[in-house]
Amino acid sequence: MTERIVLAYSGGLDTSVAIGWIGEATGAEVIAVAVDVGQGGESLETIRQRALGCGAVEAYVADASDEFANEYCMPTLKANALYQGHYPLVSAISRPVIVKHLVKAAREFGATTVAHGCTGKGNDQVRFEVGIQTLGPDLKCIAPVRDLALTRDKAIAFAEEKGLPIETTKKNPYSIDQNVWGRAVETGYLEDIWNGPTKDIYDYTATPEFPPAPDEVTISFEAGVPVAIDGVKVTPLQAIKELNRRAGAQGVGRIDVVEDRLVGIKSREIYEAPGAMALITAHKHLEDITIEREQARFKATVGQRWSELVYDGQWFSPLKRSLDAFIEDTQRYVTGDIRMVLHGGQAIVNGRRSETSLYDFDLATYDTGDTFDQSMARGFIELWGMSAKVASGRDIRVAGQ
Repeated sequence: MTERIVLAYSGGLDTSVAIGWIGEATGAEVIAVAVDVGQGGESLETIRQRALGCGAVEAYVADASDEFANEYCMPTLKANALYQGHYPLVSAISRPVIVKHLVKAAREFGATTVAHGCTGKGNDQVRFEVGIQTLGPDLKCIAPVRDLALTRDKAIAFAEEKGLPIETTKKNPYSIDQNVWGRAVETGYLEDIWNGPTKDIYDYTATPEFPPAPDEVTISFEAGVPVAIDGVKVTPLQAIKELNRRAGAQGVGRIDVVEDRLVGIKSREIYEAPGAMALITAHKHLEDITIEREQARFKATVGQRWSELVYDGQWFSPLKRSLDAFIEDTQRYVTGDIRMVLHGGQAIVNGRRSETSLYDFDLATYDTGDTFDQSMARGFIELWGMSAKVASGRDIRVAGQ
């Protein structure tokens, strides 16, 4: 029986050429697997037909947009996950769901190997292969660009020689990855980190310098998950899409950052994540009134570690699973409404309400009706500073000897 290889297929030049390239290099049959994670663009059927036209013996397509929103974006939101305080894990959280469908297809079609289109320089090769090792430890992995010397110029020449049904004449200088959670742009002109991004880079967001009138939106959450926008019930996918549209129109969610890649190099990245950044902002403000202080402080540390694990391709790791349990427990009372204004590149919260809030007006007010006993403060301060006071006395005593 001829060996079969499952290929993570995007429909673009590199993975389209990889179908024939892998076949010639290995003698194996190639099964193309396309996964919809809300990236928009061409239909899955168009992509499936292209894969078959490029020589795939089978083309498996999966609409995973709701699955991605529910099982990957929502845990990311609950963690308020921003790698290095900036990156909302746009690509990092899509790789595990793609891996899941790659392994499923490998089982269904009797493949022994899974292939992906990553280079040897980036994070995604790690995310794909660690995920595949975890979910399908018996499967082998290959990367045509990295392992079979499939460079872009060779890809164009191969496509033209074989007459493949793909566009090869337009050379986009950027590498772009996108899904419903956001959009990532790198390489080309952006590799000089002094260069400012040009307007043609952006697609999910409008220029924030000339915004439309301010857009006030109320987002309702239940246990950390958005369930309504302006009183209209929504699914997680609908919530992300609606805020992509409304926050994107205001230029919200543009991020320009040099980040630390897992492979040890620094990389300049441009991100657009209007829906993600608006939701994370709203969610964090709701947590501020519903999560107890020490729990909130520790959750910030957990969220940072969670972000690092996911960025580093450890979605299926035991530690990430344990952190998930803690984060999920913190969301028990994160229910309520957040009102925010979207305008000029910013999402600014100006209203909060929750039946499970820890905010006590009578304790917080400085007006008549204040129930806070200020006489307790003196003793509290004395005890709170006691250890520092004793240590300071010791320092003075030792210095005087």
